[in-house]
Amino acid sequence: MKICIIYHSFSGITKKLAEQLQSACGGDLIEVVPQQKYNTLTAYTVGCMRARNQECDPIVPDVIDVSAYTLLVLGTPVWMYKPTPAANAAVAALRGCGGKKAVIFATCGGKPGQTIPILRNALSEKGALITGDIVFTKHDVEDPAKIGELINLVDSAEKPE
Repeated sequence: MKICIIYHSFSGITKKLAEQLQSACGGDLIEVVPQQKYNTLTAYTVGCMRARNQECDPIVPDVIDVSAYTLLVLGTPVWMYKPTPAANAAVAALRGCGGKKAVIFATCGGKPGQTIPILRNALSEKGALITGDIVFTKHDVEDPAKIGELINLVDSAEKPE
């Protein structure tokens, strides 16, 4: 099974988890970066308001063709209890994901709010089959057992039905 790990990371926490997942499971990493980068102030003012409204940021890459992959993994921080505008844009940028299995992970300081349901719905509308999701709080990101849960979700998704 060929894995594509797509993620947006503002502070580096989501990136670290994506890299740990790639190290354990293999696959290709695609980091989604807003064309207009946020600083600490604009992330909490402009970025959070855009997240709350479920808007998309212009991103690099602007098209993500996943037709060669069998499993998609999408990771995002949580802003205002929702996916970041870059993560929203990543889903919008997906091409060729119909019938692909997908796993979602989110990182947050406390509560994920609507992040997972929003991403589940958006990926489902693209034709992906969501096989699992997991949320990492600020306490979970250093917990080997919790990281193992993410790895197990990916390993389980790789097994034939």
